Amino acid sequence: MKKSMYIFTACTILVSANYSVKQIENMVLKIHNKRPGLDVSILENTFEPFVTKVEEEESVVEEVVVAPVVKNDKIELHAILGDKAYINNRWLKVHETINGYELKYIGKRGVVLQNGNDVKKLLFHDKKNNLIKLEGR
Repeated sequence: MKKSMYIFTACTILVSANYSVKQIENMVLKIHNKRPGLDVSILENTFEPFVTKVEEEESVVEEVVVAPVVKNDKIELHAILGDKAYINNRWLKVHETINGYELKYIGKRGVVLQNGNDVKKLLFHDKKNNLIKLEGR
């Protein structure tokens, strides 16, 4: 370890020895010279980058636009974690609703949804049909 440190120090000294004192002084002078900046007159003529809100004294009539409601009847079960189910990109607990259906039960392999007399059972696929297979070594 000590030997490698000595070699590293010697290489560093040899590499930095290529500069003369005059070259080093010139580098220091370049650093100390004041760099030119923008003239104040140029800055005063630039546009303001921030948008300001201008209030008009006249009354403004707001028009309410209602987007058409797109009803998506498709309900998909993505995951179950503890007492929550991930259905249609939302985490739901029992007694919460989605697309008019109330979540009645969350089990290990699926959930039960109810809308009046209409009952839907969403189940995961069998383990046999999974694309990922786990094998022991």
